[in-house]
Amino acid sequence: MAGTINKVILIGNLGDDVKMHYFDDQNCVGRFPIATSESYTNKQTGEKITNTDWHNIVVRNGLAKVCEKYLSKGDKVYLEGKLRNRQWEQDGVKRYSTEVQVNEMTMLSTKKNIDNTQQNQQPAAQTPKSVAPEENDDLPF
Repeated sequence: MAGTINKVILIGNLGDDVKMHYFDDQNCVGRFPIATSESYTNKQTGEKITNTDWHNIVVRNGLAKVCEKYLSKGDKVYLEGKLRNRQWEQDGVKRYSTEVQVNEMTMLSTKKNIDNTQQNQQPAAQTPKSVAPEENDDLPF
């Protein structure tokens, strides 16, 4: 293969609410962490072990506004994007960060949607059964 590819696909849960930074009327950046987990059973002890990895997520502009409006801590999302490494100096110390810059996002479960659905659902009114005699429609069952 002659080329290279930088693509990340993650399904995970938000570890915090989306933190927004607005630059002007049209540009903004949203940041939030997501957790992905992997579980297995230790064959020697029979103990279930779960490993969790944390990922720094960056969304921009329109997608950032959608995330801010609909996502909150604990929500499950599907993300596609690319890895970016950043380097900066703080107090004379070099700092490094790896981020996933997202260009596609699908909400898999959101607390806001679940809460709204539960509030809007009311017990269905029971309709009385018909007391009219059944008609013979010549069906074999």
